[in-house]
Amino acid sequence: MLKKSLFCLVAFLFCASTASAFLSGKYNFISPDDLQKRIEVNSPMILVDICPVEQFAKAHIPGSIETNAYPVKTDEERASLSRLLPQIRKSQDDVIVLCPRGGGGAKRTYDFYKANGVAENRLLILEKGVDNWPFATEAK
Repeated sequence: MLKKSLFCLVAFLFCASTASAFLSGKYNFISPDDLQKRIEVNSPMILVDICPVEQFAKAHIPGSIETNAYPVKTDEERASLSRLLPQIRKSQDDVIVLCPRGGGGAKRTYDFYKANGVAENRLLILEKGVDNWPFATEAK
């Protein structure tokens, strides 16, 4: 009886973790602290900022490239991301997606670049997005 209960518990936990991964999607994230450390030591990376024009003008992370592709739902917004593909393909640097809140727009950007041949191990999304960036920003 104990073995059966233990087996059921393990099976339940496995199914729950698998379902959670499936529902949330598998994306690579980077914390604000880790990104700030990379900025401080000038780590090579490509910061793709998809925030709207007004938000980018008000404040953005130093070194980020303005695309104004948010929410990445139209052909025009995807074309804005496409303009960075040559730069991304020439490099082996990580591509860090900066979105207002690090949600749907960031995931669509990640998926877009992945579908266009960018290795998934190079793609990262800033956790909780630019709206929650606790460090210094620049204005346009």
